[in-house]
Amino acid sequence: MEGKMIIAPLVLLVLVFGAEDNSECRGHQACVNQHCINPCDGACGSHANCDVRQHLPVCSCPPGYTGNPFTACRIADPEEACHPSPCGANTNCHVANNQAICTCLPGYRGSPLNGCRHECDSDSDCNTQQSCRDFKCVSPCSDCGVNADCETVAAHRAVCKCPRGYHGDPYRICSAECTSDSECPSYKPACIYNACVNPCTNACGVNADCNLRGLTPVCSCPKTMTGDPFTFCRPFEARDLCEPNPCGANAKCTPGHDRTGAERPVCTCPTGYRGNALVSCEKGECELDSQCPDHLACVGYECVDPCLGNTQCGSGAVCMARRHIAVCTCPGDHHGDALVSCYQTHSEAASTRYYRYKRNGNFTEQEPEVPSKVTESVVLDSTSKPSSEVDEKKE
Repeated sequence: MEGKMIIAPLVLLVLVFGAEDNSECRGHQACVNQHCINPCDGACGSHANCDVRQHLPVCSCPPGYTGNPFTACRIADPEEACHPSPCGANTNCHVANNQAICTCLPGYRGSPLNGCRHECDSDSDCNTQQSCRDFKCVSPCSDCGVNADCETVAAHRAVCKCPRGYHGDPYRICSAECTSDSECPSYKPACIYNACVNPCTNACGVNADCNLRGLTPVCSCPKTMTGDPFTFCRPFEARDLCEPNPCGANAKCTPGHDRTGAERPVCTCPTGYRGNALVSCEKGECELDSQCPDHLACVGYECVDPCLGNTQCGSGAVCMARRHIAVCTCPGDHHGDALVSCYQTHSEAASTRYYRYKRNGNFTEQEPEVPSKVTESVVLDSTSKPSSEVDEKKE
């Protein structure tokens, strides 16, 4: 057989006197009858190769040859390596590079030199995700019906289920509930993923109302509630009137009531601001008289002429602004109450009266110590008419 090496008997060809054992000879020689000789001379057959190993001849047929290296080597037949087959049962034998190659037949497994067997004879021969079909381990999902999904494989068996929008026997056939909206009833008007559904189902938040606009769900909180209708609606509270602030820029919002008693947001401009609280509040020109010129007074956060409109003084009286205050005076040939009316008089002597009208609605009057020409003046601290006290002031 090709490649087989055989140690041949020694043949004496060369004699070297004086040797008693192989240790006294070179590696490619052997000690025979106390002589070191080449052990390969005449040891192998024709066309055979001879190598010396540990002083012994080793015979072998060269590559591409076969036969008995002690008698003769001949050119090898490529198929001869598989005849007879050196392989085990249920195998294939083929020659490659003058060598026999053994493989298991399809559907078999094992050692091709010792013999092959079926891939499986029962499910227990396969992993749990497979089953034994025709002696092969395969996926059992082929057991599922038309349009069915194979969700899991447990204990070598498929678990089949109809997909969303389909119904039927998942091991035979799954059919679609619908293919268009027109096939659905009014209480489930939308065909989504081949199933008739109500678009409002689970579309809105807790306590929220859902209404369909066409097939689009519209979420809203009930009238007595507020919040985010897509997450949660809660009972309405007074503070919700001002959240978010419905008033104008810089305006203050306070929960209140309208004339009917209904809860409403009340918009006001904060201290120091003026304007329409529903539109916008702007910082005022002043808060104190001292922030205005001497001839102007701070009224409604604006610097204005306290004599504006001449409504502070009585008829016939003269109004002059002094130190942010309106001063009312009857002219030289008139006398009377400058806050009510001044009238012409021819008296040579009369009392002089000054009136200072205060912003709290009171005024004072004082008689002079020495009679003189009638002159009356009134100093106003506000634009409204006097109502009570009189404080006398001497000129």
